[in-house]
Amino acid sequence: MDLMIKTRRTNQLEQLLAERILVLDGAMGTVIQQLQLDESSYRGARFAGHSCDLKGNHDLLGLTQPQVVKRVHDQ
Repeated sequence: MDLMIKTRRTNQLEQLLAERILVLDGAMGTVIQQLQLDESSYRGARFAGHSCDLKGNHDLLGLTQPQVVKRVHDQ
């Protein structure tokens, strides 16, 4: 994304946040599913021995695959 456009969007978002409560929604789950991560990707080292399946627990990726979450947000 062009830096000027990104700066303008950031400024607009900051102005709106100063004025009111915002609810942001996106297609993060859909984008993550397109990555076709396997069970071990969701588990990482931290949850390698967890007793339940973790594949599909997108919230967990913030702990086990933060670079994936960052990449999705950057997109």
